[in-house]
Amino acid sequence: MLQVDSVGVSYGAISALQNVSLEIPEHNTLALLGSNGAGKTSLLRAISGLVAYEGSIKFDGVEVRTLGTEKLARRGLLHVPEGRRIVPDLTVLENLKLGTTARGARRAAVDIDAVFEIFPMLAGMKEREGWMLSGGEQQMLAIGRALVAAPRLLLLDEPSLGLAPVIVKVVYEALANVLKDTTVLLVEQSTGHALRLCDEAIVLAQGCISARGEKSLFTRDFLQKAYIG
Repeated sequence: MLQVDSVGVSYGAISALQNVSLEIPEHNTLALLGSNGAGKTSLLRAISGLVAYEGSIKFDGVEVRTLGTEKLARRGLLHVPEGRRIVPDLTVLENLKLGTTARGARRAAVDIDAVFEIFPMLAGMKEREGWMLSGGEQQMLAIGRALVAAPRLLLLDEPSLGLAPVIVKVVYEALANVLKDTTVLLVEQSTGHALRLCDEAIVLAQGCISARGEKSLFTRDFLQKAYIG
């Protein structure tokens, strides 16, 4: 479903990614691990068509740069960015309805009512504007907005960032239940949560892949060496 071949991303004279290649078959989940500044978010942004890149990124066999972000979303590539990025002046319900605009003719396994079942604390906040939500509630809303768009490939960037442990547990329990048939690329600082959710993992260090393999390989010693790069 996703093919990344020799991809590089630079911001002026600063190189964020160099020669990164990976593949994600349909219905697989891949964790993208690494320290801050390793290039993880830059890779997600390149896949979503948000930044220019060298090399090739293909979604369903089509080069990403030829499609653009809107067409990618309508084809089922959905991105939940770091920092949630909900629309603060819209209500919870309006934010979820906004997510359905990218669904097109795809059949959604999760509709708006199901989002309120997955995240019950949002059910009593349907008319509350986004800016009034806590960080954890905003993260649930951002994930719910992506789910109602019937994602075929879901990019999740740091879903646990800045959240209390009890909220992280709620978020990851929900993800484990609803993403069984969805292809996922997950960026996460919490390696424990990421490896429990994903089939395979890749470690980025200084913009390059330093380790990859099935999650059973990723012991503490293995991760320490991989993070050093």
